[in-house]
Amino acid sequence: MLIAGTDDGVYRLDGIDEEGGATVREVLDATGVMRLRTFDAFDGIFAATDEGLFHSPDGESWTDLSVPEESVYSVAAGPDGRLYAGTRPAHVYVAESVDDATLRDGPAWRELDGFQDLPSRSEWQLPRHDDLAQVRDLYVPADEPGRVIAGVEVGGVHLSDDGGETWSERREGVDDDIHEFHVVDRREFLAATGFGLFHTTDAGRSWTRLDDGYDQRYFRAAAAVDGDLYAGANIAHTATWSEDDADPALFVCRGGESLEPVDHARPDETVTGLTAVDGRLAAATYHGTVLLRGADGWRVIGELPPVEGPSGSYTPLCWVDS
Repeated sequence: MLIAGTDDGVYRLDGIDEEGGATVREVLDATGVMRLRTFDAFDGIFAATDEGLFHSPDGESWTDLSVPEESVYSVAAGPDGRLYAGTRPAHVYVAESVDDATLRDGPAWRELDGFQDLPSRSEWQLPRHDDLAQVRDLYVPADEPGRVIAGVEVGGVHLSDDGGETWSERREGVDDDIHEFHVVDRREFLAATGFGLFHTTDAGRSWTRLDDGYDQRYFRAAAAVDGDLYAGANIAHTATWSEDDADPALFVCRGGESLEPVDHARPDETVTGLTAVDGRLAAATYHGTVLLRGADGWRVIGELPPVEGPSGSYTPLCWVDS
């Protein structure tokens, strides 16, 4: 099943391989869905939203996991049963030794105070964000469960090698306005930011900017399919996406070296969600269109209900084998 989020809730798309597209229905009424993630250590799906962090074992019923900050922007987990949540304002919390029973009853959260000790912490703010920052993305690489990578909007990239107890900054050479990561392994990851798409192969000690030569500099979504890295972008921030001179694009990066534009079925809509569906690329747009690319090209498989117009500045996607 394919799970999608908007500013207005979480939706389930069933029957995507059937002629005529998928059945779309709401399964969680929650505002501001920022992340939808699955993890090898746990069954089911996690949804990070403005109203909390939720878990569903089946894509139907959901439990609020009661993170201390209500507004949860990101979630990550390691194979050791540690579950992490990133919030607005910018804090990172951990729940340890989590299992299926803990998820039903509610995990015990502890703030990782070392995150507040980073040297740049006082700089993490932006006037249009009420002078606050948010932990926009979190990742635990599968090949190193003690490593936690955090992306802050606005505040850059930071890394821990002891499960989040202590942190180091990896923000030199990458734009501070982090929107989304794709982590390949403990050393290689892609950062979609408000001013460029950046790639590192040494865990953020150095960064390469990939979008030189293109006008689209505001990157929002990032994902990988069969080793290729994809990212959606536009020329400027969300408020401009409905203007006549908006110019969205979808890009692919092969080999971590350069970008190529990717044609798709809704070229006038900014791609704000990406995921892999059985080896195929799925994309969701700012206007709620859900697309799937197959051997014969792209097709529209669903339309998410509009939220007073576009479906939201984020439309995360998550594929769950069922």
